[in-house]
Amino acid sequence: MENRITQLFGIKYPIIAGGMVWCSGWRLASAVSNAGGLGLLGAGSMHPETLAYHIEQMKTATDKPWGVNLPLMYPGIDEVIDLIIEKGVKIVFTSAGSPKKYTPRFHEAGIKVVHVVSSCKFAVKCEEAGVDAVVAEGFEAGGHNGREELTTMTLIPQVRQATSLPLIAAGGIGSGQAMLAAMALGAEGVQIGTLFALSQESSASDEFKRYCTRIPEDGTMLMLKKISPTRLVKNQLFQRVAEAENRGADADELREIMGAKASKRGIFEGDVENGELEIGQIASAVREIKPVADIIENLINQYRQAKQSLIDA
Repeated sequence: MENRITQLFGIKYPIIAGGMVWCSGWRLASAVSNAGGLGLLGAGSMHPETLAYHIEQMKTATDKPWGVNLPLMYPGIDEVIDLIIEKGVKIVFTSAGSPKKYTPRFHEAGIKVVHVVSSCKFAVKCEEAGVDAVVAEGFEAGGHNGREELTTMTLIPQVRQATSLPLIAAGGIGSGQAMLAAMALGAEGVQIGTLFALSQESSASDEFKRYCTRIPEDGTMLMLKKISPTRLVKNQLFQRVAEAENRGADADELREIMGAKASKRGIFEGDVENGELEIGQIASAVREIKPVADIIENLINQYRQAKQSLIDA
């Protein structure tokens, strides 16, 4: 399965694990890398000293390529970038901001930079900024989303036309068949969040994982557009937010309803009714909590079988 994505990162399969808050610690990231994909640490939920610990753990847990996902709205971003460079990280996926300011700094340190986008406009800006690849993420994805609400099937072919950069598809990809579809539309790799968030190695709480394996196909919705569009599971906190949004609540009131550390409370601590539960639409297709190695093996087998069935048709 060699292509520009596997060559760029030095990996066996063009599968990247999304760097998810409260899920993507060193156990998950190293398991993905050891199984042939690219594991990412989710720096968005880590204090600098915590990130430093997870980076050191990665160095002992795998000799395969791996990276760090860094939201550019991170408080004290310059300190974290200094840490990433000092620790010798080789790959950084950036999101939630413009990569223009930081990409040259990463490149000077020999770090490959990939940026997550939700539209063609931002993909073009990324190419102008000099990033090495882009992740085009459809709004089926869990967690924070673009305001454009473009689906993955709509977004990928248009981004492919708009930029010559290596292209990774994300959002709603939970099978080898979906991976093949993304490739047919012009992607050269896939970034997967939900399957890995609900894996055995994910640092999310068992309560969160079990809850998400029971949600129906309409069990999530994009909310909080007055703050930052976020796909949430429909639990009790969701219902309070929905009622407030329906009567026109402003951003300050919505923040008050969410409360402090809402995602940590829901995902990491396991308060599945009063915490913020972020997961992708494809969660309704996940009914078992499996080890990462099995997930990646299944993805590759499904991809190859689907590809062969098209050849034989």
